[in-house]
Amino acid sequence: MESSQIKLFNTGLALSAATIFFNIAEGLVSVYYGYSDKALTLFGFGFDSFIEAVSAIGIFVMVKRIMNNPNSERNKAEILALKITGTGFYFLSAGLVISSVLNIYLGKSPETTVSGIIISLISMSAMYVLMKLKLSTGTKLNCQPIISDANCTKVCMYMSFVLLAASLIYALIGFKYIDSIGALGIVYFSFQEGKEAFEKAEGIEQCDCD
Repeated sequence: MESSQIKLFNTGLALSAATIFFNIAEGLVSVYYGYSDKALTLFGFGFDSFIEAVSAIGIFVMVKRIMNNPNSERNKAEILALKITGTGFYFLSAGLVISSVLNIYLGKSPETTVSGIIISLISMSAMYVLMKLKLSTGTKLNCQPIISDANCTKVCMYMSFVLLAASLIYALIGFKYIDSIGALGIVYFSFQEGKEAFEKAEGIEQCDCD
């Protein structure tokens, strides 16, 4: 493998590592403030970040394996990470649906959504940068797993937008049901990512690095 390719693969690994650490930090902060502010969308967004961190660990292992053997099949660790990710997204979706319905029925609303606005803006900015760098790296290597990871990062950016929209609407007009509606928006993306994770666990992604 040429030195330029090795450098690009190392960049891909660094981007995966950055995604892992950012999602863990984002998850901790979001869950804390989501719980303290009684903001369901932010709370669900935080748990989604933890699941995204597990997914990023799987991507890190996958890129490392492809770097060593471009045409090798997924190993057990990668498949397990995908299945854990998919299961986590499904459980999160179910929990948020139940919580959203209960909140709407009981008329509950957040105490404040200022934290959601701040966290979503930071997350959108970080995810955009990571997405562009992953897409550039994956395209140069002609490596589909890295490109797919860039698309997953784009979905994270969409989730951040849902959080921002719900948080802003509540902060501006105080529509008490918007937090539960925003949580259902997180459910939509979480369910789709869960489905995709299980589909990937059944397939083989390779990297044409010639």
